[in-house]
Amino acid sequence: MLNQLKRRKSVADAVSMAEKNGLHRTLGSWDLIALGIGCVIGAGIFVLTGIAAATKAGPALPLSFIVAGLACTFAALVYAELASIVPVSGSAYTYSYVTLGEFIAWIIGWDLILEYGVAAAVVAIGWSGYLLQLIRSLGIDLPDMLTKAPHDGGWINLPAALIILIMSAILARGVRQSSTFNIVIVAVKLIVIGIFLAVAIPEVKVENWQPYMPFGWTGVMGGAGLIFFAYIGFDAVSTAAEEARDPKRDLPRGIIGSLLICTLIYIVVSAVLTGVVYYTDLNVSYPVAYALERIGQGGYAKIISIGAISGLTSVLLVLLYAQSRVFFAMSRDGLLPAMFSRVHPRFRTPVETTMVTGVLVALIAGLTPINTVAELVNVGTLAAFILVSIGVIALRYTQPDLHRPFKTPLMPLTPILAIVFCGYLIYSLDALTLWRFVAWMALGVIVYFGYSAKRSLLQARH
Repeated sequence: MLNQLKRRKSVADAVSMAEKNGLHRTLGSWDLIALGIGCVIGAGIFVLTGIAAATKAGPALPLSFIVAGLACTFAALVYAELASIVPVSGSAYTYSYVTLGEFIAWIIGWDLILEYGVAAAVVAIGWSGYLLQLIRSLGIDLPDMLTKAPHDGGWINLPAALIILIMSAILARGVRQSSTFNIVIVAVKLIVIGIFLAVAIPEVKVENWQPYMPFGWTGVMGGAGLIFFAYIGFDAVSTAAEEARDPKRDLPRGIIGSLLICTLIYIVVSAVLTGVVYYTDLNVSYPVAYALERIGQGGYAKIISIGAISGLTSVLLVLLYAQSRVFFAMSRDGLLPAMFSRVHPRFRTPVETTMVTGVLVALIAGLTPINTVAELVNVGTLAAFILVSIGVIALRYTQPDLHRPFKTPLMPLTPILAIVFCGYLIYSLDALTLWRFVAWMALGVIVYFGYSAKRSLLQARH
């Protein structure tokens, strides 16, 4: 039993298996950076900044983004090394498989299924909220039965469900088309953020930053734990390993480049936002547009709403992309049914995986009051970062001579700092969130021993 839990896939086997499956290698460094920005710049700016400022960090919200960004930077350097060694779909799941063994890999894969699925549903609900707000501003009201989940008095949040299905269809069509679509949307939302800064910076009032840390350092850390949701995009970049043209070069650039650009944008926007509107007034689901309304710039607020809709659309695209690739990788190893790793002969994408996951996430977004489990995304992401950081240390000791096109600097200090930062952020989350996460992991253990362990390709070889 112990040997079964510890059995590992070799790096050579992981790379060889990936080469046999024939996903199209069409993405370059800038495509991957855009993929990361497409996922990172979205809910963090357009939805969570206001809530985090009003309830957690106050005007010190930029410090929360710095703390979360530091945790991600250390983790990103670890990811970059492993991505250059094992340029294979699956992200943290695949890295854990070759470093810590099958059982830990299954646990982290099960974790990623929760992380990306819940994240996509949360973002879809936010997307629906911005769309309905924009429609209402034009004098159009849609019936509650088609715009609210049953818990809120409706039948289904139809816009949230439909946008998930549309994004899934785009992903099924082909990764090159999806990447082009993502780049266009990224350009739109960066322009919109530029408009916000140009209009809002002259309206900043220094007195709005007083007191700077109304909730103390505990509030800053609580804010970091809440807005950490915004940073999972760089993890999603690593799931594109098998579709990168030169993964050993492009993946580290995509991971680190997107993270640095997004962290800078978050710091600037959150500082301006809390300087324009006093933090206690920002507890709304559309804080950036709300801030412009407060300073009498309603016309620009509509433009911001359009940009938010675009931004959240690209986040959905990347989250659904990442989830389908994790399913793909786990299925290819025999841990999930074979249908999840079938590649369409024409589109060269895992169409069945993409559409099945799309339908499941659409049902969650349309029917579930997802706000109560949104923090599960954060604890799942943080747990993945910790295990990957442990894995890179283990691989340095077990295979010191392995070719590493990119090396994590300051080993082992960098992964240790990633573990410490991420562990502290997990500690800052609510106890109920942690118990829900434990329950999901317990279910994963049952599935592993009841199904996956018996069907693993490594089990077949042994």
